[in-house]
Amino acid sequence: MSERTLDQLDTPSALIDEARMARNIRRMQARMDALAVGFRPHVKTTKCPAVARLQREAGARGITVSTLKEAQQFFADGFDDILYAVALAPHKAEQACALMRRGCRLQVVVDSVDAAQALIAADRRPDSSRRAGVLIEVDVDGHRGGVAPDSPLLIQLGRLLHDSGVSLLGVMAHAGSSYDLNNPDALQRLAELERDRAVHAAQRLRDAALPCPVVSIGSTPTALSAVRLDGVTEVRAGVYVFFDLVMAGVGVCRNDDIALSVLTTVIGHHLEQGRAIVDAGWMAMSRDRGTERQPVDQGYGLVCDEGGTVIDGLLLSGANQEHGIVTHRDSTFAVDIAARLPIGTRLRILPNHACATGAQHASYHVARGARVIAEWPRFNGW
Repeated sequence: MSERTLDQLDTPSALIDEARMARNIRRMQARMDALAVGFRPHVKTTKCPAVARLQREAGARGITVSTLKEAQQFFADGFDDILYAVALAPHKAEQACALMRRGCRLQVVVDSVDAAQALIAADRRPDSSRRAGVLIEVDVDGHRGGVAPDSPLLIQLGRLLHDSGVSLLGVMAHAGSSYDLNNPDALQRLAELERDRAVHAAQRLRDAALPCPVVSIGSTPTALSAVRLDGVTEVRAGVYVFFDLVMAGVGVCRNDDIALSVLTTVIGHHLEQGRAIVDAGWMAMSRDRGTERQPVDQGYGLVCDEGGTVIDGLLLSGANQEHGIVTHRDSTFAVDIAARLPIGTRLRILPNHACATGAQHASYHVARGARVIAEWPRFNGW
């Protein structure tokens, strides 16, 4: 792609601020290196091999995915050390094992006997040249799935998997409730809880004479808040590469760290209501309202000028399918909305949830200042 400038792009378009993304990648990798732990980034945020290659070049070891399509796509693009970090649905066991038979070092996750038995059955096919690698998901904070660290089911699953010949690798955990916090002390406490409970579960497996070489934990907030990671072998985090307004509300980044935005154009006004209309609705931004429960509700996104600087007080307060509604937090802004945002004005909108906004687009345009230096494809699906 020949270089263009931002004003030559159609709108709406998904933009990556190259400098911000590079800074985010360096920050996380440096933190993991300082804590002496492996880092396995979660590529579900970007679903973009070009971004994942930058993370790998910075020092990441392997990747984490949330769908088997991601695993297949990234394997085709040269990534062969992959953790599928969603509890395996029994009917997907054969699909996962087929990818392993093609040479992918795919690790899967189970938290039920049904899933474990399905994996064992798929792994025993005559054409299986290697044993499946599996982690047991541990519930460390009551946020989602997983086995309680002290549950008898942990040992039952471990024995079932190990005795079948499947390669039992260890445990994984995700403290997803960190997204609901916004206090540094609370984040540190949850990061330590995540570490402690995962390490405890791992020790229970070892005490039962079961192998547990891997202790995998992580979320962006806990990865950036952990004080120590003793007993942990790897950390997973994803949204850090772009960050978003939810992460800014949690307190682990600033607005000027957010590397993903949506370029949009002012296409109309409602002068009497103090509104500007842009061509980025929820089809461009997503319906995610993750900041709604935080101390500062950012609507559907924060409004920036074309260069990426936040315009004080402006937000995307409403969204129809292809129309976004820009208003000011102060209603007195209504008197000069047309003068301040004439039709044709180009703006950027910072998203609530980078994963959800990225999913609305087929590609990212990579911005270096006012220049667009590349267009990187991304993909969706399961």
